[in-house]
Amino acid sequence: MWKVQLFELNFDEQELQAIKEVFDSKWITMGEKTQLFEEMFVKFLGSEVHAVALSSGTAALHIALLASGVNKGDEVVIPSLTFVADLNVVELVGAKPVLADCESFDNWNVSAKTVEQVVTDKTKAVIIVHYAGYPCDMEDIIKLCRKRNIFLIEDCAHSPGALYKSTYTGCFGDFGCFSFFTNKNLSVGEGGMIVSKSKALIEKAGYLRSHGMTSLTLNRFKERAVSYDVVMPGLNYRIDEFRSAIGLVQLKKLKKANLYREKLVKRYREKLAQIHEVTVPFLNLNEDIYKSAYHIMPILLDKKVNRNIVIEKLKERGVQTSIHYHSFREFSYYKNKLNACPIAEEISARELTLPLHTLMSFEDVDYVVDSLKEAIREGYNE
Repeated sequence: MWKVQLFELNFDEQELQAIKEVFDSKWITMGEKTQLFEEMFVKFLGSEVHAVALSSGTAALHIALLASGVNKGDEVVIPSLTFVADLNVVELVGAKPVLADCESFDNWNVSAKTVEQVVTDKTKAVIIVHYAGYPCDMEDIIKLCRKRNIFLIEDCAHSPGALYKSTYTGCFGDFGCFSFFTNKNLSVGEGGMIVSKSKALIEKAGYLRSHGMTSLTLNRFKERAVSYDVVMPGLNYRIDEFRSAIGLVQLKKLKKANLYREKLVKRYREKLAQIHEVTVPFLNLNEDIYKSAYHIMPILLDKKVNRNIVIEKLKERGVQTSIHYHSFREFSYYKNKLNACPIAEEISARELTLPLHTLMSFEDVDYVVDSLKEAIREGYNE
């Protein structure tokens, strides 16, 4: 159906072989592949962090809040332009979510300024998102959180391999939370990782991952432990060996894949500059400071362009698109619970995400942009 899909996996025989190795080992629950995945992920980040592999990025966010002691009566600041997972985990721990607006129509990330506008004495944690793979201005955000004694949690679902001032995202906050969902730069289907420089915090994360138990099943199987204690209430957020094995292969591919994504984005920018009804965000970021992972290709349509018509016309030409993201205040559960964020809500109403993945060619990019031109012509309201 699709001539150019929104996303395609870059899997090959390497992932298949990794799966076979786990199958042949007959040990499929969390084990030695997972331990190696954690070790190699830390090595990739190149910082003094510790890592715990998990069942999803949402699990990482949930554990980060629990390990930070966020509770009922606390407030947590989150970006107004992000996936609903950031909002849901705050709601589920009983805290109050407070939205921070985007910095501008050029930079869709939150900033220290937009976060500080909504911080109160009740703020226990701040979750920031490196939207589309573009790093936030971390220096001022870190200063703000330290000054106010607030936990800082980085949602790096979009940014594995992104750099801020030569340091990988995820290594700045009290916690870095990564997603390895199917459409991510590093994909295992379902999976995640939580990292921290604090041994105490990552130890809590490890307990929370597996029922608060002091010894894993693998340790007992290998006769490294006879029994276990339960030192705190925990959950089952374990990843399995199949996904960790795929993660090891995907991690090896990540740098090269991100570099190719960058080339595709530059081609997009060159071609989209010819369409006056389209604005591309993050164009003014200094790449020596903000090195993106180029996770998605978001654009902002002119106010006079009917987005629904554009989406439908692109679909007719075989181009798959998406929206990142709908305004939280459109959702029935959150409709009357959240503060307004004018810039993010305007972006949500006009944003369109174009295809971006490592199996695309420059010719695919050209086809998408040419199709977009035609779609906008039909969806433009004089």
